[in-house]
Amino acid sequence: MQAASLTTTLIGRYRWRICAVLFLATTINYVDRNVFSFTMLDTTFRHQMLGLPLDQPLTEADMALFREKMSFLDSIFKYAYAFGFLLAGYLIDRVGIRRGYTISITGWSAAAVGHGLVHSVPGMALARGLLGVGEAGNFPAAIKTVSEWFPRKERSFATGIFNAGANVGIILTAVCVPFIIAHWGWRASFIVTGAIGVFVLFWWLAVYRKPEDHPKLSREELAYIRQDGPPDNEKPVKWRELVRYRATWAFAVPKFMTDAIWWFYLTWLPTFFNSNPAFPTKLDLKQVGLPFLIIYIISDLGSIFFGWMATHFIGMGWSVNRARKTTMAICAICVVPIVFASMTSSVWVAIALISLATAAHQGWSANLFTTVSDQFPRRAVGSVVGIGGLMGGLGGALLAAKVGFIINTGGYVPLFAIAGSAYLLALLVLQVLSPKLATVDLKTT
Repeated sequence: MQAASLTTTLIGRYRWRICAVLFLATTINYVDRNVFSFTMLDTTFRHQMLGLPLDQPLTEADMALFREKMSFLDSIFKYAYAFGFLLAGYLIDRVGIRRGYTISITGWSAAAVGHGLVHSVPGMALARGLLGVGEAGNFPAAIKTVSEWFPRKERSFATGIFNAGANVGIILTAVCVPFIIAHWGWRASFIVTGAIGVFVLFWWLAVYRKPEDHPKLSREELAYIRQDGPPDNEKPVKWRELVRYRATWAFAVPKFMTDAIWWFYLTWLPTFFNSNPAFPTKLDLKQVGLPFLIIYIISDLGSIFFGWMATHFIGMGWSVNRARKTTMAICAICVVPIVFASMTSSVWVAIALISLATAAHQGWSANLFTTVSDQFPRRAVGSVVGIGGLMGGLGGALLAAKVGFIINTGGYVPLFAIAGSAYLLALLVLQVLSPKLATVDLKTT
């Protein structure tokens, strides 16, 4: 009966069409950012980034230098993404979701295409930086859209759905990019995938309006969306006001601690499967797509399942605080075994452990994002997500700058040990800073 009721809610409801656009945009967002991790396996790309003739064999010293350069490029993207997140949150709260998201999609698509036009590490650094700034607008816009278009009880589920686009994007990248590189070269992989953003942009502009202004939204659905109360004052909130609240840091600090882990997965897992000395068989560019297909299909299911789990707990009568944190605790525990993925000699055991960890991360992320709309009024959501995104990007950039060095000196074990412990520590921080996920009263703005 409950499943039938859920199906009835989903079918013929315009808010889920909005969610579908967010899902597609997030999918393309992750395709564009993740192409880089697969081109890192291409021999031609490696030679060109090192400035070496294509017929010169690469030595281990060359590969160590290449990993250091890729760490630098990865950190450039993440620093740009971090500060871009802050800018995007500010922009979206001031010019509105429709225009803000339009600017973001246009910017990141152009930057993605630009990757295919450069010939050196400095040129690639510029392209990575512009991509980071553009892509930073996705989550502030999407989270604020969910807070605007969904009642509180559905937000974690809706967030889980659009957040699953991240995994679909990685799967599409793993399946399509090796094929594109094999047939047309690494430059084509950036140009082709970057151009797809145009279609997302057109769909967004065709579908999105505010609920109160949307001609296709029924009165009944508008009333359902606004069951928690009417939209609040749209006057934006200043950052200096938001940083005074513990609830802001209850979101931002866990983002700093756990986003770095997700960034590590995105950028370095292909290299892990390609060069981990513990594996008797190394996976090349043609073979590495299968592990990613498995890992991120399971990760997708985790995003939706753990988003649904918190919604289900709330439906059982649990408080938002209890439902959200119980779900996040389960996610944090599921990540712990990943440390053994760096120790096993079995590729398939590693795939299973990484799949569990990435699924748990996506569930964690969906619920952590939703804590913002749980605690803050809609007019502050974009800016708070922007502050958290800044912290998450900084955490990712700081780790990214050292990944190449860590792998060269200690292998993958230290990195997976950090991953296994980060979420439980982040949950402790969340509990200390926001023990009840209480609603913030923005009295001063």
